[in-house]
Amino acid sequence: MCQLMGMSCNKPAATTFSFTGFSARGGLTSDHIDGWGIAFYDGKGCRVFQDDQPASHSPLADYVRRHPIKSKVVVAHVRKATQGDVQSANCHPFQREWLGRTWVFAHNGDLRDFQAPSGCQDMPVGSTDSERAFCAIMSHLRSHFKDRLQPPEWPELAPELARITSELAGYGNFNMLLSDGHALYAHCSTKLHLLTRHHPFPHARLVDRDMSLDLGPLNAEGDIMSLLATEPLTLDEPWQALRTGEFVAVVGGQVVWQEVHSGTRAFPVALPITGLRESTPA
Repeated sequence: MCQLMGMSCNKPAATTFSFTGFSARGGLTSDHIDGWGIAFYDGKGCRVFQDDQPASHSPLADYVRRHPIKSKVVVAHVRKATQGDVQSANCHPFQREWLGRTWVFAHNGDLRDFQAPSGCQDMPVGSTDSERAFCAIMSHLRSHFKDRLQPPEWPELAPELARITSELAGYGNFNMLLSDGHALYAHCSTKLHLLTRHHPFPHARLVDRDMSLDLGPLNAEGDIMSLLATEPLTLDEPWQALRTGEFVAVVGGQVVWQEVHSGTRAFPVALPITGLRESTPA
């Protein structure tokens, strides 16, 4: 299965430290070698970097590790394919536009029997269950809020997204991160962890790299940041495991809405597709 990383904060911040550890899971400390991607929101804009090469060896990932791109919301993914070939069209995060906002989506799990409903307004570009699920989410939002001229905000979106994601989680494990640049939404079926940092900021050590950083001088007293990751990214910090069926909305670094759907269950972890990288043209 894949690995997820997300960030929400009240002031633009760089994720070079976190991404350095996270990207090591793409072929260095684990075998998530089937591509990677990261999205940074910059005001109304959204910059997405993707590559079908392992994140630990990708020159583009190295560029992201070395250049501090500041953002209030970040969504990242390293892929271990269970559906779909190893190609850039199947790399997360996927993106769509709706009512003048760019939405991005990344998924960890396997929805074996899921197909986008007939009449779905959004069509997948690649061949993954993840992108089909994203298309279904966006198509539902377009239909549910069809009379809107302005995009709805998180107080309306969070309950509706929680309902949609709980339905999708009936098809298989559905750990996901979703954002419109204003809020970061997350759903957990099996494994997703949350950490909120605020003043006084700690000295943090990465799990996947022999690297530490004193976050105190880089942050002011009013700063707040929340990180989401499949597995904790740092040692000695109070990461909290989300529960099966838990949906959270994070705005400005703080959890503003959460709900647990008791009917959600964890499915057996799907086996990855083997031999894809060897058979994929360079």
